[in-house]
Parts: sequence; C-alpha cells; structure tokens
Amino acid sequence: MDDGIVSINDASLNITSSAILYGLSVYTVFPVLVVGGAKKIFRLQDHYDRLLKSAKIIGIDTFEKDWNFEKFKEAVSLLVKANDIIERVFVRATVHVDAEVAGTLSRGLSTCLSMFVYEGASILPENGARIKTSVWRRIPDYAIPSRAKVNGAYVNSVLGKQDALDSGYDDCLFLDVSGHVCELSAANIFIVRDGILSTPHAEHDILEGINRKTILELAKDMGIPTSERTIDLTELYIADEIFACGTSAFVTPVLEVDARKVGNAEIGTLTSEIRDRYNTIMEGEDNNYLTTVS
Repeated sequence: MDDGIVSINDASLNITSSAILYGLSVYTVFPVLVVGGAKKIFRLQDHYDRLLKSAKIIGIDTFEKDWNFEKFKEAVSLLVKANDIIERVFVRATVHVDAEVAGTLSRGLSTCLSMFVYEGASILPENGARIKTSVWRRIPDYAIPSRAKVNGAYVNSVLGKQDALDSGYDDCLFLDVSGHVCELSAANIFIVRDGILSTPHAEHDILEGINRKTILELAKDMGIPTSERTIDLTELYIADEIFACGTSAFVTPVLEVDARKVGNAEIGTLTSEIRDRYNTIMEGEDNNYLTTVS
C-alpha cells in the first residue's frame, strides 16, 4: 500500500474517498510465475503502461508523477518477496483516488497504489466453457471508456456474469449497443471460421487486452491468418472454434454458446495449438514476454 508492505487487514481506504464513493480507481492484473526459483512477471511493462493509460483516460493526473516504471517494478518485487511465493499467483495492482469527499471530478486529486497477490487460478473451466448472450449490453466507450480498466465499470461485468451463472452457464457474452459481439465478463473472445482467427475490433467497446494482443502476435508467428473485425452473434453459432483469453482466463475453449454446440463440442485444432504455445510462456519458457524480479 503506497510505498510499503502492510498486512492485508491494514490496507484500507477511507469510506469518504472517491475510490469508494464513485469507484474511481483503475487497475491491472498480471501473473507472477515461479521458474526454477526465479520470479517472472508476464509483460510487466505493458501492465504498467495500461495503468498509466487508464488513469490518463479517466483524468487521474497524479499517479504518473509519483510512480515511474522502475519504482513500480521495485514495489512488485517487494510484494513477491514479502509473500514468499512458491507457485503461480496473480497480482492485482490498483491506482485509487483517495481524496476525501472531493466530488465528481478526477484531476488534481491524490492517489495511492495498492497491490496484493491471490491464487493464480482460472475464472473459467479450463476444459471448456459454456456461455450465454447477456441480457445486459456492454457499456459503450462513449459512456465509460472501454480501453480503461475502471473499477466502477465492472458492475456491468458483475451483472452479466451473475445472470449467466443464475442461468446455469459459466460466463456471459456481451454484445455492444448495435448488437455486435464484444467480449465475456472479464475476457476477450476469438473465433475460428474457415481457418481464419478473428476477434472483435477495438471499436466494439472491448478492453484492448494484453493477452489478446499476445494471442494475435503468437498467431502471426505461427502463420495463422488473423482478423480484427465486426463479428455478429450468429457467427458464433456456426464457428468452427471459439476460445476466450485473458490473464485470469488464460486460453479457454468455449464449447457452447446459447445452448448451441461449437463444432463438435471439443477443443479445436487451432485453439489447442495456440493454447500450447501460450502455455510455454506461462511455464516460463519464453523470456521475450517475461520480466524477472529479484
């Protein structure tokens, strides 16, 4: 919390802070891998940059002045040491506007940084997920910016996910206000049709996920044709393969959409190949994506 390590029970925000009153915080989540005793972080620079960009979009203008990348990296290292990590975990790093009773504004307000570790488990069944189209639409970028990971905006994800769980599914599929495919509650989505790997374009109110970016890079390296485009819901009904990706979703095959089986309801060939390649990174075998912390 801020510049030091504290007990989780002592890490608190005042109930009058903007973070509590308005959800005025931005965050990112990244995995810490344990590889032969070394601790490695997946795309740490990218996650730090996303915090800065999320803050900038919302108008939080004090965080960058107080925290450069090296200071941020050092804080991650301190956190990892303090928790004596022996297996993969996730770190959630959040910039909170902790100014008290400041009103509905964001500039010139004090902030604090919090980080904590938690179990590095998938939020989706790793052997395949069942999803349903949400009764709720994705918040449009012109209402709350999709490119920023804003804490308060995740009420939208809670509504969609809970509806899916209540209906007996693993997660929801959000559509945008025009009815085009966006993403899951906390993961991006890819489909395969006729050998082409496609994902919704950023203009469709999606989070420009760091894992989404990674999948597109890996697919290019593997010679798999890719496309970022508008995707209609009915395309998912006839897709050859579908998978979700994200820090907390890894690469998870989607086997059913709205009670319709995807392909033969088994993990597809391209999904399997991409997941295997992605797993080599998560197992610490590709240092191009990893930063070692002491």
